[in-house]
Amino acid sequence: MTTFTIEQLSIPTSLDAPGAEDFRASVDVRNAVRVHDAGTDDVAASAELLLPGWLDPHEPKTLLVARVDGRIVARGVCERRVDETETAWMIAEVHPDFRRRGIGRALSLALEEAARAEGRSKFIVYAPSPEPVGGGQAGGAAGGSADIERVDAPTGFGSVPAGSPEVRLLRDLGYTLEQVVRGSRLPLPVDRELLAAATARARASAPAAQYLLHSWVDRTPPQWREGIVHLLTRMSTDAPSAGLEEPEDEWTIERLLTDEESNAGVRIALTTAVEHVPSGALVGFTEIAVPAEQDRAPWQEDTLVLREHRGHRLGLLLKAENLRLLQEHHPERRSITTYNAEENRHMLDVNEALGFRPFIYEGAWRKDLRQV
Repeated sequence: MTTFTIEQLSIPTSLDAPGAEDFRASVDVRNAVRVHDAGTDDVAASAELLLPGWLDPHEPKTLLVARVDGRIVARGVCERRVDETETAWMIAEVHPDFRRRGIGRALSLALEEAARAEGRSKFIVYAPSPEPVGGGQAGGAAGGSADIERVDAPTGFGSVPAGSPEVRLLRDLGYTLEQVVRGSRLPLPVDRELLAAATARARASAPAAQYLLHSWVDRTPPQWREGIVHLLTRMSTDAPSAGLEEPEDEWTIERLLTDEESNAGVRIALTTAVEHVPSGALVGFTEIAVPAEQDRAPWQEDTLVLREHRGHRLGLLLKAENLRLLQEHHPERRSITTYNAEENRHMLDVNEALGFRPFIYEGAWRKDLRQV
C-alpha cells in the first residue's frame, strides 16, 4: 500500500506569489497525465498559460492534490459557476507512475465532498479513455472492438472500454456515461489549395451577399462584442450535450473584456465570425487560442453556428478561414487540436474534410445526487 495525503492548494495570484511552486507541480502532473494518455505533447500547457483560468471569478475552482513523500503525484479539480448553483465539473488526474494505488478513488471522493460542501448536487466528469493494448483506439471508440467489452453512450454514438480503470471507477462511484467526445489533431500547415477548395464549397451554399466573414486577432472589436457574447452564451445551450444537461453559461461584455485582459500576454485569440447580411447580426463564430510560447500547439476553442442558420456550410466556411488566418499569423505552428461530441457529425465532417484525425476519446459522465 502506498501512503499518500490529500490537501487543498491555494491558488497563487501570480507565479511569483506564495504557493506558485506547488501550483507548477500540479501543472506538471496534469501534463504528464494528458501527454501519456493522448500520446502527444500537443495537449501540454505551461503554468503561465493556465493560471488566468484558475483566477477567473466567473468559474471558481478548487484544486486538490495528493502527495507521496511530499511529492505532488495527482491533482483533482472541482469547477463551478457563480451564476449556477447545481452543477460541479470535476476531474481527477494521477501521474502514470502512481496509478492503481487507490489515489484516484480517494481523490475522486474528496472532490465529491468538496462539491457537496458547495451545495452542488450534479457532478459532470470528462475522463479520457485510452484503448487497451490491441484495442484500436479510433475504431474501438467509434464502433467497438469485437474482443473488448464496451460501454455504449446512450446517444448511439461512441463507446468506451468497460475494463479501463477510469471506467470501472466511475461506474463503481455511481456515474452514468452520457456522451463520448473525440479529440482530433491536425498537422500544420494545411495545403492552401485544400483550404481554398473548402471555402469554395462552403460559398456555394453561403454566398457573400447573404453571409459576410469578419476576422480579427486578439481582442474583439467594439462593434462585435455584443454579437460575440450572445454567441458565447448560446454555445452552452446549442452544442450537443446529450444527457449531461449542461446549464446555460451567460456571457456579458464585461466578462468578455475581463477574460481578454486576463489572458493578455499568455495567449492570442484568432477569431472569425459570420454576419447575416440582411439582419446585420453575427450568427456564427470560431476561435483558435494560440499560446504566446512558440513551442506550444494552438487549440480550437468554441465553434458555433446558430441553429436557425445551419445547413449553409457556415461551419466549414468559418473554420477554413480561421485556419488560413492561423497560418498567416503563426506559420511556425505545426499542429492544432480540437474536441467534439461523437454525435456532432456535422462538425466532425467539417474537421475531417480539413484533415483532422482522432487521437483520443473521452467519456462524459454524470452523477445526480437526487437520483442516488
